[in-house]
Amino acid sequence: MTAADAREPSFRDSVDIMFNRAAAMLDLPPGMTEKIRVANSTYIVRFGVKLRGEIKTFTGYRSVHSEHMEPVKGGIRFADNVNQDEVEALAALMTYKCALVEVPYGGSKGGLCINPADWEVDELERITRRFAYELIKRDLINPAQNVPAPDMGTGEREMAWIADAYKRIKTDDINARACVTGKPRNVGGIAGRTEATGRGVQFGLREFFRHPDDVAFANLSGNLKDKRIIVQGLGNVGYHAAKFLSEDDGCKVVAVIERDGAIHSERGIDIETLKSYMADHGGIRGYPGAEYIAEGAKALELDCDILIPAAMEAAIHLGNAERISAPLIVEAANGPVTAGADEILRRKGCVIIPDMYANAGGVTVSYFEWVKNLSHIRFGRMQRRQEEAFHEMLIGGIEEVTGSPFPADTKQKYMEGADELSLVRSGLDDTMRSAYQDMSKVWNERRHEGVDLRTAAYLISIQKVADSYATLGL
Repeated sequence: MTAADAREPSFRDSVDIMFNRAAAMLDLPPGMTEKIRVANSTYIVRFGVKLRGEIKTFTGYRSVHSEHMEPVKGGIRFADNVNQDEVEALAALMTYKCALVEVPYGGSKGGLCINPADWEVDELERITRRFAYELIKRDLINPAQNVPAPDMGTGEREMAWIADAYKRIKTDDINARACVTGKPRNVGGIAGRTEATGRGVQFGLREFFRHPDDVAFANLSGNLKDKRIIVQGLGNVGYHAAKFLSEDDGCKVVAVIERDGAIHSERGIDIETLKSYMADHGGIRGYPGAEYIAEGAKALELDCDILIPAAMEAAIHLGNAERISAPLIVEAANGPVTAGADEILRRKGCVIIPDMYANAGGVTVSYFEWVKNLSHIRFGRMQRRQEEAFHEMLIGGIEEVTGSPFPADTKQKYMEGADELSLVRSGLDDTMRSAYQDMSKVWNERRHEGVDLRTAAYLISIQKVADSYATLGL
């Protein structure tokens, strides 16, 4: 272990350090800071499943950080390094994230110590259903109390298994589908959920570039067009963020970092082509037309305009922070910058768009899915055709008065009523815009106090949670 490693705060310590830095700037009642900081409860379960001729024992967690609003919300991750400290830190981030983007949930998080790749699909289903049963019977999965979602190592498939397990146990719960979000569309999911976190990164960056003073502080200018991007992690979040930013906004992805190394090309990397190559070859090594870098983490230090760490915690740490050259970092993953690295980067003048904001697209669209499940009707069903009829009438009137036809493409687009996907994207865009505007206002007003975007996000979130507790009589 190097001296830097010895001084490196853990992920949980990093969250606490960043929280404490902001809380010290607020005038909270005595004891309120500690009440908000600590997790309310953490449940640890060890259960057995008979597999391959023997009983295999698994360890899982579900942490509830804050119940200032209910239900509490947070994903379930499957990874062989899941531990209590990590789950509690992630649950805390969920509390602050939901408060920041005004999603009416408390924070929670779950995890199961398992490598999904070690098991066949039918085995993984049995393990998932048993884990779900252990949580359901303690109301740690419940539409009104605790609503999980996908996280690292889980997806629509696992959420469908959990939703089915809940329905089989709670047969009289009419809102059973709302017990988890991130489900497939055919069992109560919502259009746009799979892309939501990556789409939120895109919308968040767009809003950042609508604030010229903020952009200038990062030593950048203009808009997103032709900005050079490095993405770490081409999973769900990194893939969608890179795809949308390159296809919709004209960004150039110059490097991608994955488990088996990194590739770099100043000409730009086509994300769809790379994704197909990875599916065929199991990694990025050998991808044609790009330089291969065996030590993938070194690519974090390459020259670029925007660095998007979308993989694991602590990707940027005391050991490499000084060599990071990106003027703007967007934390698409949870906790990719440690507290120690954060201090170094801020001193260098790097602007960091923090995780609790940057990756809030997932929980925002999960909220829309939960509302859809509780209302038992898809968005757009009641008004879409009425909107089409009204727009058709309006265009007809304009054409009659002017004597000129509308351009065909414009007419077609205007006449289409909003479907579920359009409404979800609109709601997500509005959420990301509003939250960034709140952060930017605090950042600019209190920059002389050393407030950056992360501290601004914490200041807003902590105050909202404190106000909720005060309303409850604490």
